[in-house]
Amino acid sequence: MLSRIAEALFWIGRYIERAECTSRILDAHLQVLTEDPTIDREATCRALLAAMGVSHDGTYDQAAVLRLLFHDRSSSASVVSAIDSARESARRSREVVSTEMWEAINTTYNETTSGQLSRMRPADAFRLIRERASMIAALADGTLSHDTGWQFLVLGRSIERVDMTARLLLSTANGAGGASSWQTTLRACGAHHAFTRTYRAIESPRAAAEFLLLDRLFPRSVVFGLTQAAACLEVLDPRQRRLGFGGDAARIVGQARASLDVRSLNDLLSDLPGEMERLQRVCVEATDAVTHRYFEGAVAPEWLGGTQ
Repeated sequence: MLSRIAEALFWIGRYIERAECTSRILDAHLQVLTEDPTIDREATCRALLAAMGVSHDGTYDQAAVLRLLFHDRSSSASVVSAIDSARESARRSREVVSTEMWEAINTTYNETTSGQLSRMRPADAFRLIRERASMIAALADGTLSHDTGWQFLVLGRSIERVDMTARLLLSTANGAGGASSWQTTLRACGAHHAFTRTYRAIESPRAAAEFLLLDRLFPRSVVFGLTQAAACLEVLDPRQRRLGFGGDAARIVGQARASLDVRSLNDLLSDLPGEMERLQRVCVEATDAVTHRYFEGAVAPEWLGGTQ
């Protein structure tokens, strides 16, 4: 497949996942900021922006978080920036993107450029982006051939999901969200219902961390995302099944997955912020390796590895 198309599909997967995850994070955290009078709002906003990789020199409040992570096109971590970039990537790969998928991305883009999101209640705007992202992902899975191009899209989605879950866990470990931080994190990952069904009456920070890090069946856990990324890389390099890791990306993802498999939960939790920062570096390094091997030296976006 042409490297241009492969690169575009990879970044569509990442950008759409980024928009959805950021909307989930904002919805959960801003609800806590609104409802919990005991929370340190400035510290929570500071920790959340730091975890999302956003530097800010002004006041740390709800307005700043909404602007930098949702509305501001100049902020590479914002939802509207991710939608803009996804639409541009889809435009560059129109020959393989299905008509239904293109229309869903383009409609979402038109709504963001028209200013419709800024006129909506934040909770409604977050819900709209989540629903559109889920629709685009479902259309990709249901209307694209599951060939090499689709593997690149799922690979990008999986790497982004690992990174965003790691960022959420990092913000929680650093104190964002107050006393209910782990419940907020579960809701931000869309994991609260699945977690409750799995752990029944046990709702401890340890159990929540274990679920989001190590659960092999929940699609937004770190282990699930790494496993899916590794499966995509194996399909993209069939020789790997016989000869072992043939590329740096597969080796980087495989080592991260193996590390989570063989280490105890106590070991991981003893330095959770450090472990989450290492996972973020894994995502950056894996992205750089994929870019170098498959996209003929094209350089990836600055946020989460490289500049485009």
